[in-house]
Amino acid sequence: MPFVNIRITRDGATAEQKKALIEGVTQLLVDTLNKNPATTTVIIDEVDTDNWGLGGRTVTDLRSEAK
Repeated sequence: MPFVNIRITRDGATAEQKKALIEGVTQLLVDTLNKNPATTTVIIDEVDTDNWGLGGRTVTDLRSEAK
């Protein structure tokens, strides 16, 4: 019973994109490991960019500087 947890920043992934991620990851496990899709769990956690850090800085700050 595979369990996959995907974490992304909460900044615009559409419902259709998240659906595609769930379907794609499930199919990858079927194709690669012969797992049963009916027992495969995929969860997408969306994290605010203020709560995601990289190199001691928030993603919010990093993205604002990149613009």
